[in-house]
Amino acid sequence: MVGCGRVVRGSEIRIFKLTTDPTLPPSQLTWEEIKKYSKDSLFAGKSWKWSNQSWTLPSHVGEFIKELGDAGLSFFQALERLYLKSAADEKILRNEELRVPWVSEYLDAGKPDWLVQHSRSRNVRGLLPPVLRPDLLPSRDGFALAEWDSVPGGIGLTDHLGRIYLKDRSPKMARAFGDALVSQAGKLGRSARFAILVSEESATYRPEMDCLGVELSKQGLQVEVARPDEVSFVGSEAFLNGQKINVIYRFWELFDPDVPQMKDFATSVEAGNLVITPAMRPFLEEKLSLGLLHHPKLQSYWEENLSKSERTLLLKTVPVTWIVDPAPVPPGAYLDGPSVGGRPMSDWNDLGKASKKERSLVLKASGFHESSWGARSVVVGDDVSIDDWATSVKQALDNYPSPIFIIQEFKKPSIMEHPVFDDGSLSNMKGRLRLSPYYFLENGKVNWQGALATFCPADKKIIHGMRDGALIPCEMPE
Repeated sequence: MVGCGRVVRGSEIRIFKLTTDPTLPPSQLTWEEIKKYSKDSLFAGKSWKWSNQSWTLPSHVGEFIKELGDAGLSFFQALERLYLKSAADEKILRNEELRVPWVSEYLDAGKPDWLVQHSRSRNVRGLLPPVLRPDLLPSRDGFALAEWDSVPGGIGLTDHLGRIYLKDRSPKMARAFGDALVSQAGKLGRSARFAILVSEESATYRPEMDCLGVELSKQGLQVEVARPDEVSFVGSEAFLNGQKINVIYRFWELFDPDVPQMKDFATSVEAGNLVITPAMRPFLEEKLSLGLLHHPKLQSYWEENLSKSERTLLLKTVPVTWIVDPAPVPPGAYLDGPSVGGRPMSDWNDLGKASKKERSLVLKASGFHESSWGARSVVVGDDVSIDDWATSVKQALDNYPSPIFIIQEFKKPSIMEHPVFDDGSLSNMKGRLRLSPYYFLENGKVNWQGALATFCPADKKIIHGMRDGALIPCEMPE
């Protein structure tokens, strides 16, 4: 059975190899089976290519993903502490008088005051997202973590595909998701009434959430799937179809103007009558947090708040990331950013003059803006002309702080091969991979269950769901 795809240029990367595990029965789908399954895609109005087999993860990749989950949880816990200390203008180090009010200023930029205050309120402190999903790109130097998604789509789809391809070996994603929600319910536990609320903007994901709702009901949970505007309020209590709700799984963006009840939800949470998860805490959804990990003024903080192994793993996996801030610097000072013409920059506009080699960078919106999701704002510097790159940099500066943009070093994904169907004909497609493992948080611990391989044609530099790409569930190592 093919391992995790075959790397075309084998010297580039060692993490994926052609392997055979005779202890596992083959997981093969015929074209006739795929035609039947593809009629219910679970993504409304979306289609993709299918493979005849799952994407197998070698044991050492599995070990890496498990370690990354633990490091990721520690990172988000430390990020919350950093944010709250920054907002209160408290020192962030035990034995040093270091205060960083600019951290919370970055993370709160562009948000309404009520949402900022809610994200700091007592009843949401310590609440981290129940599902975390990094996007991992296998490159020449190993995995590159392009993004941590704390409101990820694809949970139901990946669970569904796992059942199709892997049968009884499928990861228990629906159960892990249910356990994560129960963990958020506190003392009510499994007796709580749950609602999964999906906004109109996120309607593409409604079928997979409906599927998850069915699976959670089979586990004995009281759960309904609905739109946010179907919830009503009596005082500070929330109701759906006449029944009081205790826990809401939020599948809407916090900047979405079509969810006008957000203040009512916040009031109910602050009164202790409702748990919303992921909590309405926008600082946990900003990509610029990856820039904070690399920020030179915060290295002592990360050393105190992450173990050496966690910090080493994250710094090796997360590409160098900079926050694009148009604030002027004093004469003779330089920006913490890429170099242009072999020299450090003193103005972000200088980046518009970077050579093609120096433009091996990714520019994208950090968060809290309609352009920040679905790869809408992503610009790969060496994939566009110098004029288009300069325009993109200028627009990012002009739009600051709504949204704030970040710059990342671009780690080019390696070319790989995997069998993919094209109108019934099976062949080895050359492409680039994005690996998305799903971590479920339960009682303060990480439970990795399931991963989705997004395999796109080799000429695509931005990897995301697309008609000519394949979505393939991963077989987890024992």
